[in-house]
Amino acid sequence: MQGMKTSDFYYDLPKELIAQSPAAVRSASRLLVYDRTDKSIRDGVFTDILDYLRPGDVLVRNTTRVLPARLYGTREGTGGRMEFLLLKRIDGHVWECLVKPGRRAKEGLTFKVNDELSLTVGEPTDAGGRRVALHYDGILEEILDRAGEMPLPPYITERTAPPERYQTVYARENGSAAAPTAGLHFTPELLQTLRERGVVIADVLLHVGLGTFRPVSAENVEDHHMHAEYYEVTPEAASAINSARASGGRIVAVGTTSCRTLESVTDEAGVVHAQSGWTSIFITPGYTFKAVDALITNFHLPESTLLMLVSALSSREEMLRVYAHAVEARYRFFSFGDAMLIL
Repeated sequence: MQGMKTSDFYYDLPKELIAQSPAAVRSASRLLVYDRTDKSIRDGVFTDILDYLRPGDVLVRNTTRVLPARLYGTREGTGGRMEFLLLKRIDGHVWECLVKPGRRAKEGLTFKVNDELSLTVGEPTDAGGRRVALHYDGILEEILDRAGEMPLPPYITERTAPPERYQTVYARENGSAAAPTAGLHFTPELLQTLRERGVVIADVLLHVGLGTFRPVSAENVEDHHMHAEYYEVTPEAASAINSARASGGRIVAVGTTSCRTLESVTDEAGVVHAQSGWTSIFITPGYTFKAVDALITNFHLPESTLLMLVSALSSREEMLRVYAHAVEARYRFFSFGDAMLIL
């Protein structure tokens, strides 16, 4: 990582290639397959994943569920509007939030979302958000389902997709501010076919937080600070992954969130440990992977930490070559876009 500039990870992306809506059928997305052994690039569709995963491989997916965490509040008395994005629970009813417009978010002001929920602005957090107290009675997730919006990334300007298309079909644990988008391509039928063919499916958890929305502003890559995100790896998942690897199977991570989780809980001998906690792991070229053998991922923003991570699986130069091919071949980019399998 020493000496790398953020600008080294820039590439030119025509605006029309930024997907504004998902494919009509999840598994009908396109799939670019990059093989690191011979540096080959193949173009196909996502269901081709069946041709590349082998019996005994373990597919590791992130079961986090996106909260409808974008809220709009009105200040009682003045009618002033404020946007809140819930990022993570700090303690009880206190959450870390992004608040816009920040200059008007004076500490102590209260904003009413609806008859069930109001929010009081607190002090800034170390990561650039604000502490916000939520005032409600009942179950927050149910209230958010009624009061909140899905926090789609800012580059998605058309809100035409139904909310469930921004969830994976296996999403279970509420807590993310953004979807683990590589998993959006899987259908229940495709997952069942993989199981029938002998692919092991193991579930981990990482709640996607502020880091997803933070661009890399540092000129030098090593000066960027990653925001910590909560993860859990159960004994059952660790055992399944370790057994598969001991039997010669590959660990195939679905998305950068599963990849970061695995690399956070794996020791130098390649053993995955069951644990939970907070990770701020920052994977860049030069990193030696301890767990992940292959990665399913979408196409990421220029100069982003996610592009740096996928570049670490090969090299910056190789990944920029692959991305140039994807642009030339008119793949769809970012959250609702097409997929890539790095072998």
